[in-house]
Amino acid sequence: MKPIVVLLLDGLGDRAYPELGGSSANDAAETPQLDALCARGSNGLLWPLGPGRAPSSERAHWRMLGYHDDEFPGRAVFEARGWARQVDGDAVYAYASLRPGVPRDGALWVTGRASDDDYTTCGLLLGALSRFEVDDLTFTLSHLRRGEAILRIDGGANPAVTDTDPFFGDRDPVLRPRSRASGAGRTARATEAWTRWVAETLREHVVNRQRVRQGLDPFAVITLKWWGRPRSTWSVRERHGLEGALLGASPFLTGLAMTIGLTPIELPESADPGADLHERLERAALLLEDGATFVFSHQKATDEAGHTKDIRARVSAIESIDAAIGRLAEPPFSDVVVCVTGDHATPVSPGVIHSGDPVPFVLTGPGVRADSVRAFGEGAQRSGILGHIQGADVMPVLLNAADRPLFAGSYPSVDPHAAGHPDSPEALSWN
Repeated sequence: MKPIVVLLLDGLGDRAYPELGGSSANDAAETPQLDALCARGSNGLLWPLGPGRAPSSERAHWRMLGYHDDEFPGRAVFEARGWARQVDGDAVYAYASLRPGVPRDGALWVTGRASDDDYTTCGLLLGALSRFEVDDLTFTLSHLRRGEAILRIDGGANPAVTDTDPFFGDRDPVLRPRSRASGAGRTARATEAWTRWVAETLREHVVNRQRVRQGLDPFAVITLKWWGRPRSTWSVRERHGLEGALLGASPFLTGLAMTIGLTPIELPESADPGADLHERLERAALLLEDGATFVFSHQKATDEAGHTKDIRARVSAIESIDAAIGRLAEPPFSDVVVCVTGDHATPVSPGVIHSGDPVPFVLTGPGVRADSVRAFGEGAQRSGILGHIQGADVMPVLLNAADRPLFAGSYPSVDPHAAGHPDSPEALSWN
């Protein structure tokens, strides 16, 4: 059985642009190493959550790693673990952001976010909001960075509450929390009471009074998103028979790795995506030599380039990464299963954050059939042998190439099969 290496380029998927002759940045970039990789492998396009669905990174990762929606604990749980905060199964967590804001037309509108320079100021404000009790629920805040914190709710809360973060601050005001499911009404009402208490406390705080005198918008509210609660989760070893590490540069990824039993290895990113990928590949090589059977490498550069809304930045990031891809033709990578793909599309289209466009997907390794694709990019890879796959197909495709196919009709353990297995809980009703 062969080890598996996944190089996930965040936000890799793209759209077609008139200024590139109807091509995407992936199609237009000069990528001789990625082209060669595609020429010796099986290709296709990936819809992480299905056609037209624009996934968040955490949802796409979860599905692609072979887990089901009803097992998803919520990103706030990943963040809390990644920031080394205590996480208990009977508590509910949300990601909290202290935001400047102003009242307008009877609503509160956010006007920006805290910066690194605001850390001390935010710490003073959050310190005044550390604990609140209402309806037998206890709200506590733990400061992380800038104005960001983890909100923990004890006392039997339910995480099925809508976000108060408006996401697009120029389109919506701070939102009222609402119940998303039966049984979450108490938590939603208590969260609204907490949010109003926060706003009142912030309005009277000496720090905000000083900001107003300086002509600055006060930090007026704390918005919430990414609600969740820890769940019992099968590890990657229990679910797929694999052991290894997750290489990345964020607390979210650290917490994800901890949740599914991978070793988190923090590798910061620089202004040189090619150098960053080279470092990740060298670390992956060491892990393989030490016996790892699964190495998952995450890189943010393509996503950040998409968020600039500058197509030149997007092409440049891809070409920089391509320079390091040649390493995959050498041992130990030439002897293992390698996949290069992304978790979603981050086009440079104005007004779009993530989109529901497909993502390039290429698979290589001993025994992997080379198809007729000879170039990297959505245009070329759409004709590959893998066709259009979804996130739940990723682990079955990788395990099959690694001589670990998921054999339908075999029940070797009580562990529910991975997402995408012919006999998975997506197709069967499990007792």
